[in-house]
Amino acid sequence: MYYLIVKGGPVMLPIILGSIIGLAIVIERFWIFGRMKLNTFEFAQQVFANLKAYKTKEAAELCDKNINHPLASIFKIGIERRNQPIERLEKILEQEGNNQIQRLERHLGTLISITSIEPLMGFLGTITGLIRAFMSWEKAGANVTVSILAAGIYEAMITTAAGLTIAIPLYLCYNYFISRIKITSNELTNYCIQLLEVIAETR
Repeated sequence: MYYLIVKGGPVMLPIILGSIIGLAIVIERFWIFGRMKLNTFEFAQQVFANLKAYKTKEAAELCDKNINHPLASIFKIGIERRNQPIERLEKILEQEGNNQIQRLERHLGTLISITSIEPLMGFLGTITGLIRAFMSWEKAGANVTVSILAAGIYEAMITTAAGLTIAIPLYLCYNYFISRIKITSNELTNYCIQLLEVIAETR
């Protein structure tokens, strides 16, 4: 691996740096999403049942037990502020929902930027490698050999391969995170509407 990095030339440095940052983001996001293990349907039904039975303390405690999930955080705020006018409470829940989604999207902008830049850095390495090969060819003139051109060609091929090898899995991870966020966003919207209805009914 060290041999390939050296042969890839100076462009390999930003490529490797991008891979390290991207990997750190992926690990951190997987940790965040891994903490969101919750059967949202069962959780919501239990909270609604407690609220309908006027057991608000039990409903709040249920939210505290699952506070790592955005839905539990939003429900906790809704329960605590249930005496607010419904229109006001709806805006509060909407704002908190947006905040929760923003937390889930944290660093994903950087991740997609790295995913886009890595192949471009690889192509840049291709160009610099070919330039290096042609410069060697120019110096050697009629005495050019494969070994003289090999260094530049190595750089061209290695950087392209490195950029694509890093970008493809990072892009797959990014799409996975986005799909999880979309599912979570839909759940938050649907269950918050139901929460408002239950709160209105129990007043």
